[in-house]
Amino acid sequence: MELGIDSFASTNKEFEEHASKSNSQIMAELIERVVAAEKAGLDRFGIGEHHREEFLDSSPALILSAAASKTKKIKLSSAVTVLSTADPVRVYQNYATLDLISNGRAEIIVGRGSFSEAFPLFGYNLNEYDAIFKEKLELLLEINQNKTITWTGKYRPALTNQNIYPKPVQKQLPIWLGVGGTPESFIRAGTLGIPLMIAIIGGHTHRFRPYIDLYKEAGQKAGHSIEKLKVGIHALGYVGEDSEQTKDEFFPGYQKIFTKIGKERGWSETTRDHFNSQVTEKGALLVGSPEEVAQKIHIHSKALGGISCLNFQMNVAGLPHEKLVESIKLIGKKVKPILNLN
Repeated sequence: MELGIDSFASTNKEFEEHASKSNSQIMAELIERVVAAEKAGLDRFGIGEHHREEFLDSSPALILSAAASKTKKIKLSSAVTVLSTADPVRVYQNYATLDLISNGRAEIIVGRGSFSEAFPLFGYNLNEYDAIFKEKLELLLEINQNKTITWTGKYRPALTNQNIYPKPVQKQLPIWLGVGGTPESFIRAGTLGIPLMIAIIGGHTHRFRPYIDLYKEAGQKAGHSIEKLKVGIHALGYVGEDSEQTKDEFFPGYQKIFTKIGKERGWSETTRDHFNSQVTEKGALLVGSPEEVAQKIHIHSKALGGISCLNFQMNVAGLPHEKLVESIKLIGKKVKPILNLN
């Protein structure tokens, strides 16, 4: 199982620890965490895409290119690319360029994203999300698989005998579908035969097993081998030496951020009781000691029928940069070896 880190390049300016930092410093620290992840022996690092004041990741491919210049082995991925509001041709070109800069380490995870601000910003109708996404995903996959493209659609100008450059180092760019809890998305990924990255940020992880079964059934029905139908998880997590201290460090910032998001979405306030239920064996949060988190990942993987990778999103609690680096090191030093023994 591959282990990695995801980040949304959060400014966290609502926390005293980060209030005085410039955006340039925040970006520099993010690149430092990518380097730390590679040194820790982790397999992948993903950068999200947002278009809001509290995030700096409107151009993840640019951030990943900066990280590529300071690393040699770690895979570099979007997490996720908001494909409905982007041009698939430019997405392909940007990540093919990243693949050249990184010498074959670029990957793309496409999806809807956590927020909807990109739709009005780029002039798209959120009510047409499904149709737009379906069309653009099909075009991106066609570009990735073919040298010359002839294509006609509703949401982008037609292409006639077009060659798209540059070409990546890899024969094809790995393209994953990032999903939440919509069964149709799982079936779509299976039918297309592309890997699945599931964002599990709350509730009980095992509830996704029926959806994963749908994904694999759809994939095999479409003629794809079971080996091709990989499943990854994007999870909120934070690892420290002492289980209770780690949870106590993570909770205040987690509560602050998710209560704020909850007000936008009509959720109830995030309480300690809710948090405690999420750090239990079946809960979605991977917060605790290395041994505790490794065991929980193993249990979750078994419950979901086997996963090929897991990415920790730990920059969701306003923790200091140094604490995040320490956690990254622990994941590589202690969590990964335990998982490799199972």
